[in-house]
Amino acid sequence: MTQFDVPEMSCGHCSATITKAIGAADAGASVECNLATHTVTVAKALLSDEALVATLKAAGYAASPVR
Repeated sequence: MTQFDVPEMSCGHCSATITKAIGAADAGASVECNLATHTVTVAKALLSDEALVATLKAAGYAASPVR
């Protein structure tokens, strides 16, 4: 499980876009978005953290793994 900081995620549309983008890139991944903390948690992903960050960037959201 990996958590990402996505500071620009602010609404339901944002979380839906992020969930759809990650799902398209990695169909087996489980995605949870927390608007209050601006974080996205991805579980069961086959993609690397770097690939997930690139996927979020392609969807229009800057992201960084939470360490």
